[in-house]
Amino acid sequence: MAKPNYSFEKRQRELAKKKKQDEKAAQKAAAREAAKPATPNDGREPSSGQ
Repeated sequence: MAKPNYSFEKRQRELAKKKKQDEKAAQKAAAREAAKPATPNDGREPSSGQ
């Protein structure tokens, strides 16, 4: 009978946990981006009028 590879199992759990944390962080970032107020100047500098 094969011996269980606990190191492999632990690594898989850690990877799953990291993936879940990354997904949650991405969702939070998307929510912050959506909550940001839109600016009407679309990134251009105002002209001086000269």
